[in-house]
Amino acid sequence: MTKADVELNRPEMATRFTYHAPTEGQPEVYQYIRDQAHEMAIMLQELCPQSRELSLALTRLEESVMWANAAIARRSEDKTIPDGSNKKED
Repeated sequence: MTKADVELNRPEMATRFTYHAPTEGQPEVYQYIRDQAHEMAIMLQELCPQSRELSLALTRLEESVMWANAAIARRSEDKTIPDGSNKKED
């Protein structure tokens, strides 16, 4: 990526600072990402000692979900989740 690729021109600024209402199918993708991150968070809490490092790992995981959802909201081209992947097992 070059500097020109990420230059904050007016269209890019509008993309970053405009509300993007979910399109059909996006809420399910957002939920799938959150569900997967939740499973990861549980695993980290089970395996890692309570510590600053664990706290940072959980914060970064939370940030990852936010940025992934922002990527979908801002730039998505009708992505779908894998069949059956959004079904929770109880």
